[in-house]
Amino acid sequence: MKIAIYGRAFNEKHAAPIQQLFEKLENAGVSLIVYEKFYSFISSKIKINKSISTFLNHDELSGNVDFLFSIGGDGTLLETITFIKNSNIPILGINTGRLGFLSSVSIDLVDEAIAAILNKKYHLDKRTLLKLETKNNLFENLNFALNELTVHKKDSASMMTIHAYWNDEYLNSYWADGLIIATPTGSTAYSLSCGGPIIVPDSGNFVLTPIAPHNLNVRPIVISDKNTIRLRVEGRSGYFLAALDSRVETSDSSMELIIKKADFEINLVRLNNQNFLSTLRNKLMLGLDLRN
Repeated sequence: MKIAIYGRAFNEKHAAPIQQLFEKLENAGVSLIVYEKFYSFISSKIKINKSISTFLNHDELSGNVDFLFSIGGDGTLLETITFIKNSNIPILGINTGRLGFLSSVSIDLVDEAIAAILNKKYHLDKRTLLKLETKNNLFENLNFALNELTVHKKDSASMMTIHAYWNDEYLNSYWADGLIIATPTGSTAYSLSCGGPIIVPDSGNFVLTPIAPHNLNVRPIVISDKNTIRLRVEGRSGYFLAALDSRVETSDSSMELIIKKADFEINLVRLNNQNFLSTLRNKLMLGLDLRN
């Protein structure tokens, strides 16, 4: 078995369990390949086998590894999507951040997670992505997102107008700070904080959530991901920000944005004692009432 490891800089308190993670995997005969920048960071924090190989891009992983372990928070896991792409490599998120909604395995449970992987006692949650099409190929070959596409004003002073079309039929004009097009996975992220609904992962939907809309009667709307969404943007400055997960580009108002369901999915590893509803209750405190 070969496992890729991706991560960011971490707090010193996590050094011991991460050391344990590497030792457990190596003792189990697992071959490791570590993201080069993460390897440079951890080599001064923990004892690590100097013969471990490193990677920098998607081509070095596709068809070459069985799993990818993401060490960090949800933002770290979202970064791994650009390395996985359409390779179907399952991702296990080990949380060293705060909430850890996608990175659902606590750093304290690495032993349990490794045992589950080695004994094949886990589930794969298939998550849909969206893709963005523009005439100038704004994000080049990284034009997809697991969470959301966000269109946001570039300047802090004035709002923008976003004209939205659903399968070429006029839907609405959002006079707001921006608009979020979220997948079911992204429905518990930025969209939720802006008043959007929670959507279960396999529901086959997109949710359009306005950011600070000027009109109080504008509300989030859920549509099937079999549909195509087209956006045109107007604003005083003539420029706006487009973000796919954490990747941000500046565009001008002449640019049309076409959003569709991506033609590949991402596999997230879920331990047998976890499910989406328990994660909602434990991470987002869904339904928590301190009176009970």
